[in-house]
Amino acid sequence: MTGSEASPTFRLAYVPGVMPAKWVRIWNERLPDVPLDLMQVAAADASGVLRRGEADAAIVRLPVDRSYFHAIPLYTETTVVVVPKDHLVTAAEEVSLNDLADEVVLHPLDDVLGWERPPGLPAFERPATTADAIELVAAGVGVLVVPQSLARLHHRRDLTYRPVVDAPQSGVALSWPEEATTDLVEDFIGVVRGRTVNSTRGRSRPQQPEAEPVRKRSDAAGARRQPAAGGTAGRKARGGSDTAKAGRRGRPRRRS
Repeated sequence: MTGSEASPTFRLAYVPGVMPAKWVRIWNERLPDVPLDLMQVAAADASGVLRRGEADAAIVRLPVDRSYFHAIPLYTETTVVVVPKDHLVTAAEEVSLNDLADEVVLHPLDDVLGWERPPGLPAFERPATTADAIELVAAGVGVLVVPQSLARLHHRRDLTYRPVVDAPQSGVALSWPEEATTDLVEDFIGVVRGRTVNSTRGRSRPQQPEAEPVRKRSDAAGARRQPAAGGTAGRKARGGSDTAKAGRRGRPRRRS
């Protein structure tokens, strides 16, 4: 493992739709002396950015090349269909792929769901990007099936979305080159996995000085603290004898 000194900053790439703000906040609280540089990259470009060493790690969409990259799955997204607000789909809380059989389902070139052919009717041509596909949905050309985070990213007031219960899903993971597992990468793994600051994994922390052992009291000292033989007990005994005598002295005499 290479030391963290090789990277004075931690460079984190992330794909569209991912919201790393919570992890960045925790990082800044724990490692205020190590800046975290964020860079957004297209989903298809994330692996290339890591291979070229332009980022130390990336939050990507699965799958990744496991022969080269480590990957820690973080969560799986809900898949939704984006439609105009007055579309018939909006009458239901959720839909299935069969409900889209008669719809023109757009298939952008940067699709992240990994299917060869979406359900429904194919569009005349494939939009170049998800953003372009959103514009076509707003124009009434078709509908779009995407991870929910992308639907939120490209939110428009005239569009809405509904979950698609049986559609492919997109998994999100933290990934980095296997041969570049630095101390800073280990630190960020601890952040996303919810490890505490004092976790034994990740960057080594300075050890706290050990408390001085409590000195055992010697027998002599203990003996000095013990009450002398007959001390308290003797006083109680004498007190009891005096009380008895006082009781006898106070007893009235019988008259003859």
